Amino acid sequence: MSHDFALTLKRLDIRHSVGRTGICYDNAMAESFNAALKNELVHRTQYPTRKHAYRDVVRYIEFWYNLKRRHSGLQYRSPRQVRDEYLESQLTA
Repeated sequence: MSHDFALTLKRLDIRHSVGRTGICYDNAMAESFNAALKNELVHRTQYPTRKHAYRDVVRYIEFWYNLKRRHSGLQYRSPRQVRDEYLESQLTA
């Protein structure tokens, strides 16, 4: 069964999770992102084609999630703000 699953992932060009069994924290960030994506976009939208869904998800990530969405784990800053602050600190160091 797991061999068939691994072959399916490979055929679909999907990388398999490498976390150990019973360690829920390995995927916590991915699970949080997936929940936000589903609640804020996917469950509110009907897509006529897979291509439309793909474009909408990319747009959500690039223009909303990374640029504007504030994250409590980042002291209510966006990922872009945190990245820009990090890069600025590297330049001034």
